[in-house]
Amino acid sequence: MSKEKPPFTDYCKKIEQEIQGRKHGFMAGNVTYYIGGFHASWRLVEHETIGLTHPFHHDLRSRGVGLLNSEIKGTENTGTGNDYQGWEFYKDTKVLYGSVIINEKRYTNPKPVSMLWRPDKLICIYDIDGITIKEEKFIAPNDAAVSIITASKPITIEFEGHSFFHRNSVSSSSSIQFDSKNNSIVIKEGGKVRSKPDPDGKIRIGPSVYSGMTTVLSCSKDIKTTLVTALDENKVHEYKFSIPCDTKGITVSWAMNDNRNEAISMARDAIINDQKCLAEKTNQMNKLLNEEIPWFRCSDERFVDIYYYLWSLYLMYYIEVGKGWEIEPHTQTAVNNFLGMHRYDAAFQIKVGAWTNNKKHYAYGNVLTWKHLTTNNRYRELKDGLRMISDNKGISWHSGAYGVETCEHVLGAWQIYKHTGDVEFLRRCYLDHFDKLFKKRLPNFAMNLFEVAEKLEKISLLIGKPEDAKHWKGIIRRDKKHIRSMFDQRWESNGISN
Repeated sequence: MSKEKPPFTDYCKKIEQEIQGRKHGFMAGNVTYYIGGFHASWRLVEHETIGLTHPFHHDLRSRGVGLLNSEIKGTENTGTGNDYQGWEFYKDTKVLYGSVIINEKRYTNPKPVSMLWRPDKLICIYDIDGITIKEEKFIAPNDAAVSIITASKPITIEFEGHSFFHRNSVSSSSSIQFDSKNNSIVIKEGGKVRSKPDPDGKIRIGPSVYSGMTTVLSCSKDIKTTLVTALDENKVHEYKFSIPCDTKGITVSWAMNDNRNEAISMARDAIINDQKCLAEKTNQMNKLLNEEIPWFRCSDERFVDIYYYLWSLYLMYYIEVGKGWEIEPHTQTAVNNFLGMHRYDAAFQIKVGAWTNNKKHYAYGNVLTWKHLTTNNRYRELKDGLRMISDNKGISWHSGAYGVETCEHVLGAWQIYKHTGDVEFLRRCYLDHFDKLFKKRLPNFAMNLFEVAEKLEKISLLIGKPEDAKHWKGIIRRDKKHIRSMFDQRWESNGISN
C-alpha cells in the first residue's frame, strides 16, 4: 500500500473554494481564530472587507464573554468562566476595517468580488474603479493574524476599529497608546459584562473575557503620522490611520496575549517575516494533510475534495492550551459559536482521531481532556448512581449541561488502543475516569451499553485489574437472548415492525 500512496500534494490549493456571498471566511491558529465578515446559516449579515475584521483570541478561559465564578455548591459548581451568553462574541469585535480612497473618493468597507477559502489562508480580490486589490489573510505560526495587501495602482487604505466592547458589556476600562519604537497600537483591554455562569442562576456583572489582555495592531508602513484616536460615550477607544498602498504592497497584523511584550513581538515578527510566515503556514497545513491522515483517492474528485476538506477543518480546530483542565491538545466543535469540544461530538471525534498518524498528539487528548472533570469531582450524580459530566469545558469551567454520551468515549478509546497497542493510554483513560464515572451505573447511549461493558471488562484485564473486570462482567446482563430482546423492544417501540 505504501507504493500506492500518491506524491506529496498541494491540498491547500486542491480544495480551494469560492465562498464570497456564500459563507464567512474562517481561519485558525492555535488560540487565534478569524471570521471574515458574518454569514449566518440562513442569511448574509456582513460582507468581509479589506483588513482584519474579526480576529479573536480564544483559549477556553471562558465559554462566552464573562469570567465569573459559579455560585452552585458541590459537584455541579461550574467553576470560573462558564457563560450562557455571549458565545459569538467575535461578532462585536471591530479590529481593522479598511476603506479605499482613490482620487479623494472614499469607498467604505468594499466587499470582495472574490473570496477564496483555503486551509492556510483567505484570498480576497477587490475591483474598485478599475483598480485590482489583492489581499492574502492568514494566521501566522506564532498566532498573529496577518493581511498582505497589494494594489495594481496607487491607493490609500484607511483602517479603523476599536477596543473590545460587547453587546453585553456594561463598562469599559481599556487604555490605548502608540508604541513608536514598534510602530504599533497597543491596547490594554478591560471592562465589565453581563454574564450568566450558572444554568438556573441569575445574570450577574463581572470581568470581561479579555480583561487584562493586550491587543496589538501593527503595519509595515508608518502609522503615527495619520493615527487618530478617540474615546466614545462608553469609554471605548477608537482608532483610525491611513496607509498608501501600491504594487509593492503593505502588511497589517493583529496579536493578542496576556503579556504585553509577547503580543508586540508576535505582531512585529509577523510583519517583518510576512512572506516567510505565509509559506510556513501553507507548508504546515499541507504536511498535515499529506502525512498525518490516511490518504484517499477515488474516481470522483469531488469526494476526494470533500474528504480533505473535512479533515482540514478537523485539524484546524485543534487547540493546545496547556493550562488547568486544558492540558491535552484536542480538536473542537465550532470555535465561532460553541467554544471548545463537546461531549456528544467527542463520541465521533475520538474515533476520527484514531486514524491520525501522531496519535499521542491528535488522538489521546480527545479522550483524556474529559478526565479533568471526573478527577475533580465535577459531575451530576442521580439517585440511582448515574454520573454525568457536562457537555463542554475549558481551562477552569464546565457548562453545567449534563448527559450520558461519555460512555461512547470508552469505545473510541478502545479503537485508539487497537490502532496503537498502547496499554498505558488505556490505563490513563480508565483510572479515576472511566472507572469512577461508570462504577455505580452504566449509562446507555444508542444501545451501546453491552459493548461498553465488554470493553471496560477487557480494559480492566489489560491494566491488571481483574476484580474490576468481574464488576463490569456483572454490571448488566450480556447474554445473547437478553441483548436480542432489548434490541427488538427498541426497534418496535415506535410502532415499527421488526
